[in-house]
Amino acid sequence: MASVVEYKGLKAGYHCGYCDAEEGKASCGMWAHSMTVQDYQDLIDRGWRRSGKYVYKPVMNETCCPQYTIRCRPLQFQPSKSHKKVLKKMLKFLAKGEISKGNCEGEPMEPLMEDTIAGDVALINKLDVQCGLTKLGDNLKEREEKKGKSAKKAESCELIQSQDKRAKLGSGEPAQSVAVPTAPKPGKGADLSKPPCRKAKEIRKERKRLKLMQQNTAGEREGLQAQREPPSLFSPEAKSNQPKALEDLIFESLPENASHKLEVRLVPVSFEDPEFKSSFSQSLSLYVKYQMAIHQDSPDECGKTEFTRFLCSSPLEPETPPNGPDCGYGSFHQQYWLDGRIVAVGVIDILPYCVSSVYLYYDPEYSFLSLGVYSALREIAFTKQLHEQTPQLSYYYMGFYIHSCPKMKYKGHYRPSDLLCPETYVWVPIEQCLPALENSKYCRFNQDPKAVDEGRSQEPDRVQVFYRKAIMPYGVYKKQRRDASEEADVLQYASLVGQACAERMLLFRS
Repeated sequence: MASVVEYKGLKAGYHCGYCDAEEGKASCGMWAHSMTVQDYQDLIDRGWRRSGKYVYKPVMNETCCPQYTIRCRPLQFQPSKSHKKVLKKMLKFLAKGEISKGNCEGEPMEPLMEDTIAGDVALINKLDVQCGLTKLGDNLKEREEKKGKSAKKAESCELIQSQDKRAKLGSGEPAQSVAVPTAPKPGKGADLSKPPCRKAKEIRKERKRLKLMQQNTAGEREGLQAQREPPSLFSPEAKSNQPKALEDLIFESLPENASHKLEVRLVPVSFEDPEFKSSFSQSLSLYVKYQMAIHQDSPDECGKTEFTRFLCSSPLEPETPPNGPDCGYGSFHQQYWLDGRIVAVGVIDILPYCVSSVYLYYDPEYSFLSLGVYSALREIAFTKQLHEQTPQLSYYYMGFYIHSCPKMKYKGHYRPSDLLCPETYVWVPIEQCLPALENSKYCRFNQDPKAVDEGRSQEPDRVQVFYRKAIMPYGVYKKQRRDASEEADVLQYASLVGQACAERMLLFRS
């Protein structure tokens, strides 16, 4: 099935939600009646994004806050210290119900959601800074402190939890746990025949010291041979020195009697899907609660109609090719179920080469868990899992990076990442782009002055037009219509979507 689009042209001089300029924004857009995942992949690789069924592209050299498409490389991704703190915070909450005190380790909240037709809808408010929560935070803290005290008295064993990480990444199902008794039964007291207990930190130091002594002894025996044959990259010694993988941090084992259960479900965006349909009401209520609390929307601005149009209507046609991921391609809601109810929903598109984040909404009462950061890390890990099934799917698109807006710079913290050159549409590592962005809002990142847009439209007469239920090249169509006023729009459309998409997609003309 071919994509069918209706080009709407340039929209300029409207309010910007990033710098608050009243007439600063400029973008071109089109209404997508339907769209293949390959066409949308090619479009976002030319700077386009979607909001519901509306697909738009900022006019980069005219808009007040240039929006650069940004992608992360999950296969090389290493979480930062702040990312690890968020993951540990979640694990502590799930395991013992602990709620971190003080300020959250988060990143700035994005500005209020602007006009969803032409604003940046990818990862809006993806990260949160709502800390020291009121209401639920206080209630949960009291409840969890009581539970924690009773749980500590009953702790009498260590739990070893085995888990299939690959299965858990996609389904979020809890792993099976195995209990291994390691301590005397309550009431028996200390065993005087054994050495006194020591802190885990002291034990780790002692083990490290003994290991170093053993290595020194072995080094003396082996002499030059040890220098000539360094440990293999796959040896246990080398692995122990490597940082933990993101999956290991996310799926660290939990006790069998964990205080909370978190489950992540991937649900296709379709009212024909029973799981999507059954959870729609709860998902809508969460969206309304989020929009009113975080964006100060009125009930009229975030009702069922707005929710459906914005986050439940996608132009992407689902595809399940044999060489694709098990879940197929298309639009999905990644639902985060905590103790049997939805607390967050990440809206994503799964495309041939990437997972593209569209939006996140969550229960404001759980802001202390930094669900924006946590969900982004889960989506990066999910991309890695999909890559194992489909090798070419290896990127995580985070929407737009806006260097001129301090609150939007957080997307650059997920590294390694690349920015899209707005003139030649090649990807450039963000480290190479930042110096230029410090001097100018709008930049061409490709340093080769002779480089051009390789996918540019060179034969506009080959643009496919859908007119009166017939498909024809634009060269034929313009002879039938003989309306010169349309030509400027068609040429602009072709230059923005590129030659490949212009020849595949059907441009609707009435």
